[in-house]
Order: sequence, then structure tokens, then C-alpha cells
Amino acid sequence: MVSGKRQALLHVEFDGGSFHGYQRQEGLRTVQGAIEAAWASWMDETVTARSSSRTDAGVHGQRMPVALWTAANLPSKALMHGLNHRLDGDIAVVAGRWADETFDVRHDAFGKRYLYRLWVHRVRSPHRRLDHWHIKRDGLDLTAMRRAAGHLVGEHDFKGFRSAHCTARTTVRIMSRVAIIGEPPGVTVLVEGNAFLHNMVRILAGTLVSVGLGAIAADDLPDIVRSGVRKLGGQTAPAHGLTLDEVFHGPDGARWGLDHDQLTARLAAIDRGEGPY
Repeated sequence: MVSGKRQALLHVEFDGGSFHGYQRQEGLRTVQGAIEAAWASWMDETVTARSSSRTDAGVHGQRMPVALWTAANLPSKALMHGLNHRLDGDIAVVAGRWADETFDVRHDAFGKRYLYRLWVHRVRSPHRRLDHWHIKRDGLDLTAMRRAAGHLVGEHDFKGFRSAHCTARTTVRIMSRVAIIGEPPGVTVLVEGNAFLHNMVRILAGTLVSVGLGAIAADDLPDIVRSGVRKLGGQTAPAHGLTLDEVFHGPDGARWGLDHDQLTARLAAIDRGEGPY
């Protein structure tokens, strides 16, 4: 809570190809920087735009939640329309409302859904070059990919599915859904879970594509996950194919969700050295 101010919650859509990720960086165009600059131009007020996620350069956002504290007294619809007049065409506020003072845009999130889009065709598609990974093949073994995806659902230690720069204290995550949607040439990898490691979804997508190409056997996925060895998985898929589709929150101020209480207790035990991983 910030004295004398209210908390605005914005849902933001953006073309990640135009940004160096979400977090503000000196001298670089970022999503956070664009929102804060637009608000300052509109309201003549300096704000800090916090989000539930930090996206990498090139990653897109569909409904990224962004919260900021402001002294402005506006109707909810003005949060969207007023700000959009000051944002460039590659970013827009698609919804806006006033949030409870106890709401925390990051810690109240209990799940996220990502989409990774593939264009599986011998010929590239200019219309899809910005948000699909072009797989130069006539097809993929979707049956094998779906079998492999099933091995990723549930609670696992995803130590082998993160970047070398990941600083997460624990690598245990719960995947509630991993699905292969559509048929070539347009295929989407949908991944939904309680939280994700750095580059985790891109590594999962690259590994599933390797399965579809026959480079990794579908039923080897459990052993690959258990090994915790990064090089046994597939490549890190390009950033531009990834979209943060949705972030799931409970009611304002309520930190709850799918297995959330159990997970919180388990992570606390791991931090004390009592956990199973």
C-alpha cells in the first residue's frame, strides 16, 4: 500500500520483437519503460510499473498484468483508453481496473499459460515470421510429441530445463497442462503451470520439437527430466515464437490456487534443507 494512492491493474498486449524484454534498462526500449513513459506523458506523474513476469527480448505478451500506484482519480475505462493514446502501435492496454490495496501482481499469481507457435512447412511464411518458429519440414510426429508432453505434466524438478543464468532457489515446478494443439503447418505448444524457470518454456518447446523430428524418443523424457542435465534436452527455441498468454490470479489479496498452499510449504521445507529434491 502507498499512502494517498490507488493501485491500477493493467493487462498489456505487446509485440515483443520491438522490445528488449519487460524490465526497464538504460538506453534500451522495454515494455516497462514504455508504460512508465506513457503514464508520465499523460498524467505528469512518475510511477513504477510492476509485472508478474519478466519477459526476454523478443517474447510477446497477450494479457500481461502490470500494476502501478497512482494519485490519479480516474474511472476504470480511462486507465485503458487514456494510456493507449500515448503508447506506440506495438503495445496496448487491453483492460484496466482498480485493484485492492492488498493485491500483489507478482506474489498473488498462482499460474501462467504460455503459447509457443510453430510454422512447420518447407517454405517460410512472411506473415508469421515475427511470432512463429519456422521448422523447415513437411511435418512433425505429433503423436510422439503428445506422448512426450504427457510426461511433463505434474510436479517435477526441472533443473535441466533452465538457462545457465537462472537464479531460482529451487527448480521444482508443477505443470498442470502441456499440450500440442493443431496440425501442420500451424502447431502450438501450450504450457500451463504454477511457475517457470528462466527459458524453461523455450527449452520445453525445443525438446518437444526434437521429439517430433525423431531426435529424442518420447519415452526418454522422464529420464531426461530426472537427470537434471541440460544437454540431454533439445535446443532453446527462439524467443520470437513465445507468447505469455495469461497469468492467473486469485481474488485481490488472496494468495491461493492450484496446489499453492502445498507448494509454498514444500518450498519452505526445501529452503530449510528438509525437502526431497
